[in-house]
Amino acid sequence: MTPLVSTPAARRSRFSNLRRAMLKAPGATLCALTIFAMFVYAFVVPLFSQNPFEFAGMSVLDSFIPPMWMTDGVPDFPLGTDDQGRNLFTAMAYGMRTSIIVGFLSVMIGLVLGGSLGLIAGFVGGKVDAFIMRLADVQLAYPALLLAMIIDGAARAALGAERSVTTAITIVVLSIGIAFWVQYARTIRSSVMIERDQDYVSAARITGRSNLSIIVLHILPNVMAPVLVIATINLGIAIITEATLSFLGIGIPVTSPSLGTLIRNGNNFLQSGEWWISVWPCLVLVLFVVSVNILGDHLRDVYNPRLKGRS
Repeated sequence: MTPLVSTPAARRSRFSNLRRAMLKAPGATLCALTIFAMFVYAFVVPLFSQNPFEFAGMSVLDSFIPPMWMTDGVPDFPLGTDDQGRNLFTAMAYGMRTSIIVGFLSVMIGLVLGGSLGLIAGFVGGKVDAFIMRLADVQLAYPALLLAMIIDGAARAALGAERSVTTAITIVVLSIGIAFWVQYARTIRSSVMIERDQDYVSAARITGRSNLSIIVLHILPNVMAPVLVIATINLGIAIITEATLSFLGIGIPVTSPSLGTLIRNGNNFLQSGEWWISVWPCLVLVLFVVSVNILGDHLRDVYNPRLKGRS
């Protein structure tokens, strides 16, 4: 019989199995270390440097300096500078931090919204289940990027084009998060429909536990493994979506750091020879997203070995 709760011993066993699986997959371990290093880069470098997107951190006299190994390169700017004289090494750290925060918050919103609806649909069933799933089917007709653009456009119409940076970032987070809830809802619903008929749920009902208690304490811990895999993969997708929106000029404002705004700014000078302004942010974005996807794919194989090799 499945245990009534997810015990600390069971959680330690799952962590031990995951650790052994990671040690057997050097590629996934390397990706995990890469992600950790990029987190350190994004959140530690800004602690010891001035924000290059503030006026005090800009100097037009230092604009368009190439990387330090090229002719006219300067050691103080190892990756070069942009048109405003911003140090790209520091600017990318600030941009990476913003992109990661936006990605994490978007995934959390999608997880909470989709997870709640999936739990309700799977446990209650009937007309409630049918309504939530039809709503999900309707949203699946709109790509995540298009839906985010629609929500952002509606917010611009309601709040005006002149918005604060905090408001703009909040709208981007909500737009991406709302676009992602369907995957979590459908995955959790299918798992809950299996778990609700298990013996441990019947035993919990006999002991007099409420439906909310059964869902939160018993069913939810047993359906989270595939959801966490989806969340890991969606983190990379959310960062790509944010970068795309910012590149199109409808995401993070150009006055704020993000990988998308850096790539958009560098694109204006790509044809004139200042390739480093856009290439470095692109490489950082690609490296992070690829590492997250490979790690998420490995986690999927760990938690569901039957899907191994179907990437």
